[in-house]
Amino acid sequence: MSLLVVGSLALDIIETPFATRDQALGGSATFISLAASYFSPDRVGVVGVVGDDFPERAWELFRSRSIDTSGIEVVPDGKTFSWHGRYHYDMNTRDTLATNLNVFAEFKPVVPEHFLNPDFLVLGNIVPDLQFDVIQQLERRPRLILLDTMNFWITGARESLDKTLSNVNALVVNDSEARLLVEHPSLIVAGRRLQNMLADDPLRIVVIKKGEHGALLFYNDHVFSAPAFPLEDIFDPTGAGDTFMGGFIGYLAKRGSVSYEDAKRAVIYGTVLASYCCSKFSTEGIEDLTMAEIYARFRLLKELSSFDLEEIG
Repeated sequence: MSLLVVGSLALDIIETPFATRDQALGGSATFISLAASYFSPDRVGVVGVVGDDFPERAWELFRSRSIDTSGIEVVPDGKTFSWHGRYHYDMNTRDTLATNLNVFAEFKPVVPEHFLNPDFLVLGNIVPDLQFDVIQQLERRPRLILLDTMNFWITGARESLDKTLSNVNALVVNDSEARLLVEHPSLIVAGRRLQNMLADDPLRIVVIKKGEHGALLFYNDHVFSAPAFPLEDIFDPTGAGDTFMGGFIGYLAKRGSVSYEDAKRAVIYGTVLASYCCSKFSTEGIEDLTMAEIYARFRLLKELSSFDLEEIG
């Protein structure tokens, strides 16, 4: 099953209370494709844009994961998108110190001919009109179109976002974004209302991420609550949400299925990959995993949330 990822590629400056990294590989498409590649080798393609300052180590990393980069445009004499962020001591709060769009400011995604018929599509957090344009370029509708967005588009490009949402059948947002989208404090209400914003499709999936408190999966009439993986040390949460998306969609693409049971497992695999992402800086935590390591943490997460029923008479 083929998987197409459209989003940003970046060279970030990341500050935490413990260390600082310059030229850290980042961007939504980077984290999504790396995470997905563990489940769908040789079937993940990326569409994005970089400057000619994008380092060889990044290209080599994509090659090592068999990710198709033919859809990444390289702008001569251009500079790659860059985000500069500083995390607070709790690692949940961060300040954006600078955002330099650079070549990303003129980005207009063009899907390569050999990826015009993907089975699964992930639209990373970019301008809603560009997300919509990608959908329009495809020759047939993918089985699952998974979209991400953020507060900036919710408040500043709502009409365009609503149009794009009505053309996808899956959405991943965090809890604050979910509440902002529907203007309601309850995440259960938010999940249901968000499903109604999606395409008129037999399948409607919404995942609401709650950080260290896990995630909620809304799958048609079903609701599934997934725990977070308890980490003793968090070095860098940058890209954890995108990594979650990559693990989620990558597992579904590997299975070639969008059943409820597979969607529940996909949420857990997304959680597992995101936990590895947080354990090191930038993409380092998801660059060289083994499936044995991933599955071991999958089993451990199942054990951590398992219990026996006992009726009290």
